[in-house]
Amino acid sequence: MKAVLLAGDGIGPEIAASVKEVSEKLETGIEWKEFKAGAGYYEESGKLFEDGLLEAIAETGVALKGPTATPIGKGFRSINVQLRQHFNTYANLRPVKSIAGVPCRYENVDLVIVRENTEDLYKGIEYMYDKDTAHGIKLITKAASERIARFAFEYARKHNRKLVTAVHKANIMKLTDGLFLDTFRQVAKDYPDIEAKDVIIDALCMKLVTDPAQFDVLVAPNLYGDIISDLCAGLVGGLGFAPSANIGDKTVIYEAVHGSAPDIAHQDKANPTALLLSFAMLLKDHDMADKAEKLRSALFDVIAEGKHTTADIGGKAGTKEFTKAVLEKL
Repeated sequence: MKAVLLAGDGIGPEIAASVKEVSEKLETGIEWKEFKAGAGYYEESGKLFEDGLLEAIAETGVALKGPTATPIGKGFRSINVQLRQHFNTYANLRPVKSIAGVPCRYENVDLVIVRENTEDLYKGIEYMYDKDTAHGIKLITKAASERIARFAFEYARKHNRKLVTAVHKANIMKLTDGLFLDTFRQVAKDYPDIEAKDVIIDALCMKLVTDPAQFDVLVAPNLYGDIISDLCAGLVGGLGFAPSANIGDKTVIYEAVHGSAPDIAHQDKANPTALLLSFAMLLKDHDMADKAEKLRSALFDVIAEGKHTTADIGGKAGTKEFTKAVLEKL
């Protein structure tokens, strides 16, 4: 198969190199079509990404993406958001699971966050009302709310999950979040085999950090989903252990959701786990579940043993040593 590979900024090229080595070791047969994108490429070329990228993703339907930097408060809009909206990858799937050997406050965390990916405040509809007043519009539609709710229930049914919880602030935003919640409740009626609940976003944050085991699948509008998926990643050691997939009807973009970490870029210090786990998701979704399981097993064995782990989890190994240890397990 053919797939697009976007290494991205900062540590992106280093962790993308790990993926390519692992892919070759697993004999996946994947032919990578590599493109540059991100703030670094923008500085050198004036473009956000190389010509032909969008066409290549459309052709293959599959991309694996490293971190790309986004200016804060100025400059270009997030490449992530632009790709999601261009390809209508409406569902952001973020599984969060404890990994033996990664220090965290809880054991046996096993959550799945399903984030609506195309609208809400991330639609970017904002303007200056006057020189001292900025106005942003929160866009919620019934169609997108129904689509993401149904995705969450279908995922739960397929993966033997028993509870789907909608995240909202409908007590305050009665029209926008109210529409999302009402639509979720209507969809839930089509899935009597799965328990459906809802929770206000601020209460959810408190409950997640006190007892994450009370939740299973969480489905949320774009902004809340972004926030709680990072919070949940923190429950299992941080964004370095958080894979994700942006899923549409014709296109899936898998990505590590952590930042580009420019402070450690080009120093052989980066932990490639998140991108490797995202790659495992890609393999599983493309009829290579056995190879995905081999990768996850090798990765988790290396982390649990702790002999060749990176500094973010207390080790002394670099990216290359960590990757070599995974390859040896494979």
